[in-house]
Amino acid sequence: MKTRKFFAALSLSLLAACAQVSPHEAVHNTNVRKAAQNARTRSDHDALTKYFEDAAREMQTKAEEQKHLLEHYEEKGYLYGRQAQDLKSHTAALLRKYEANAEENIKEAAIHRQMAQEQAKRDFAAHQGHIVDAAKQRSTPN
Repeated sequence: MKTRKFFAALSLSLLAACAQVSPHEAVHNTNVRKAAQNARTRSDHDALTKYFEDAAREMQTKAEEQKHLLEHYEEKGYLYGRQAQDLKSHTAALLRKYEANAEENIKEAAIHRQMAQEQAKRDFAAHQGHIVDAAKQRSTPN
């Protein structure tokens, strides 16, 4: 009986910890939003791409953890008594949330990867234009 209560309390505390968004994360999201709005160079977009890819991997890892936890609750629901259904519902909701966040981060990474490629093309074209202009200036007699 004590083991059941211990595991139930442990599971609930883990779920509660996973569900909370810390103030640091909220500020960080604001900073990322500002960085995305102010991104002008290829390196800015490359950095944002890496950030969103890392965030997507983190969300996928959390989703996998929730999948395993949900499987555990479905297989061993009898250990949690009346709380089993609540734990399953909460875990399934977190699983959906993490999967949606991962998908959103993947899309953002793709957008910034595309922007970085476009910026690289513009930079290359501008660089080539300067080289051509410099060649024209040398060949023009004064």
